[in-house]
Amino acid sequence: MSTPPVTLLVSRRAAHGRYQALLAWLHEGEQLATDFPGYLGSGIFAPPRDSDEFQIIFRFSDEPTLHAWEHSASRRAWLQRGNGLFERPKEARVSGLDDWFGTNRVQKPPRWKQAVAIWLAFFPVSLLFNLLFGHWLAGMDLVPRVMLSTLALTPVMVYLFIPLSTRLLAGWLHAAPATAAALRSR
Repeated sequence: MSTPPVTLLVSRRAAHGRYQALLAWLHEGEQLATDFPGYLGSGIFAPPRDSDEFQIIFRFSDEPTLHAWEHSASRRAWLQRGNGLFERPKEARVSGLDDWFGTNRVQKPPRWKQAVAIWLAFFPVSLLFNLLFGHWLAGMDLVPRVMLSTLALTPVMVYLFIPLSTRLLAGWLHAAPATAAALRSR
């Protein structure tokens, strides 16, 4: 039985006047993680205009590889070098679809909202893929054509467009029913 990849979501709020230094330190940590077995990828999300809280994501092939990285001497040294650059760090672990829809929230969005967010990401990307490559794939039988398109689109969707869709739709996805009703009545 294979275990799902694990994502560590970390939030770090820049200490006063340390925005650029924190950003450089975060990039250093991201580079450090690339040397560890099981590393699948990472990303740093700059804060919105009205905030100073960075989000950094580390993705590993399974819980043991993430654990090994978290408890490594090089990560401990990196964290030590970051002292004074940030305030109030927050961390959460997620796996599978949970990292798109926020397991650290009290309540996940309803399945129908999750389906809409995924479809809104998938439709335009699938359409563009077919516009660009459809003429090359048209002569193929159905199974190889679908296999190639899903092979090409799945990583792009999982790592880029579905997270983007859920981030852009976060307010709607996680709106309380009363809040959603109030928004519709405007």
